[in-house]
Amino acid sequence: MKPVLVFDWNGTLLDDAYALLETTNAILDRFGRTTIDMKTLREHCDVPLSLLYRSLGLSRDELATVDRDGSAMFHDAYEALAGRADLREGARRVLELARREGASSIIVSNHIVDPLRYQLRRLGINDCIDDVLAFESRDTQYKSTSKGERLRLYMQKNNLKPASTFIIGDMPIETDIARNLGLISIAITGGFVSEARLQAAHPDYTINNLHELLPILRSYGFFGMHKS
Repeated sequence: MKPVLVFDWNGTLLDDAYALLETTNAILDRFGRTTIDMKTLREHCDVPLSLLYRSLGLSRDELATVDRDGSAMFHDAYEALAGRADLREGARRVLELARREGASSIIVSNHIVDPLRYQLRRLGINDCIDDVLAFESRDTQYKSTSKGERLRLYMQKNNLKPASTFIIGDMPIETDIARNLGLISIAITGGFVSEARLQAAHPDYTINNLHELLPILRSYGFFGMHKS
């Protein structure tokens, strides 16, 4: 049996926490609010991002402005910054090893399919990813099937076994999804939320970079003991 690796995208495979911080600060500045640092972002970050902006003091009218035209204010700023972001440490190694071993690598994300696929091609890892489960467009983001439900339906359709499915993410939501679906949860620090918030969700494992994923997989009998 081969493992199934389910990765979050933003903050997990893509090292874009600073892109989110800069975008958030541009929005705060637009409305005359005080900008924040990374520590504050990680203490407040939540999805949908309107929860983050509300916790940082934006009014209902200001949130409506941010949400206008498919959240163009956010996406236009963020995509330009994310286009310069690199993969997180160990991501390429893990994905290439998974491909060589015949394991499935899936992305489940609250982002949007087309810009996400563009990033996969830009970073040269598109061939390492079997499927991308994400929102179809800016207009449907957070308004259609949830991340957890999308993964549940995908696993059901493809007859994937929870006992050999690992979900790796930088927010508590991935641990919640794992608990609901019976998966093995691996939280990664250095993304969009603080380590304290990750630990409060009680993941099965916590790692600081994706190199540290490999010993966990090997402890379950996957990927052998050869060097990679």
